Amino acid sequence: MSPETLSVFGLSAEPFTKEIDDADLWLPPSKQSLIDELVEAAEARKSVALVGEPGVGKTCVLRALRHALPKERFRLTYCHNVTLGRRDFYRQLCLVLGLPRGATAGDVFWAISTHVEQLAQDRLLPVLLVDEAHLLHQDTLDHLHILLNYAWDSRALLSLILVGLPDLEERLRLRRNRSLHSRLHHRLCIGPLTAEDTADYVRIRVTRVGGSKELFSPDAIAMVHEATGGSLRDIDRVATLALRLAVRRKRKLVERDLVARVLQTEGDRS
Repeated sequence: MSPETLSVFGLSAEPFTKEIDDADLWLPPSKQSLIDELVEAAEARKSVALVGEPGVGKTCVLRALRHALPKERFRLTYCHNVTLGRRDFYRQLCLVLGLPRGATAGDVFWAISTHVEQLAQDRLLPVLLVDEAHLLHQDTLDHLHILLNYAWDSRALLSLILVGLPDLEERLRLRRNRSLHSRLHHRLCIGPLTAEDTADYVRIRVTRVGGSKELFSPDAIAMVHEATGGSLRDIDRVATLALRLAVRRKRKLVERDLVARVLQTEGDRS
């Protein structure tokens, strides 16, 4: 967003951006309850599948979880490059964890398993977050449940959190993935924002960068919500375009007609 646009509305920074500190993330109560469940799962060394449509805030939930887990008690590992075969997937984990990478799949798997056991001895709780998990290669899915097996499958040392599109749940329900699916103690779904959530989100993001909470009219926010279906990513895009259009039209308030014009322009380009 240009400095001109920011100055017109008295904003100190772009309001609808993903470049925001974890501590400043806003989540509605429905999504906060997801954080609570994820924290409880990590505390109990349980594993989780979290699914949701694109743009509903899955990554925001993960960032909020990162902020919620005390660093002195948890070792959080985040993996999002999942379009790899099994050996390369584990080698990537070794790289992230700072572990030596062996030549074979067995070598790298042993290194990771030993690392998890050492963390347990140090009274630390390892949590492995796998984002975009619906894209995992089947050979990796075939093997992931073994990463959760310690002391003859009698100890839970690692909390695995798989995050992805609803396709992930469909894949996990396949018979060949039943060993992994049975070890996912929590199966959570994150939905889009409600109309009230969208209104709160827009106003909070604007006021946090110095703008007026009435910068968007109620009718404009209602139209944004209806058009985006409560998708955070789409709300950010449409709201930003509406602000830019307001500057070009020399308007100090984003009203319904401006949002309608933005949506019409986007429709014309599609």
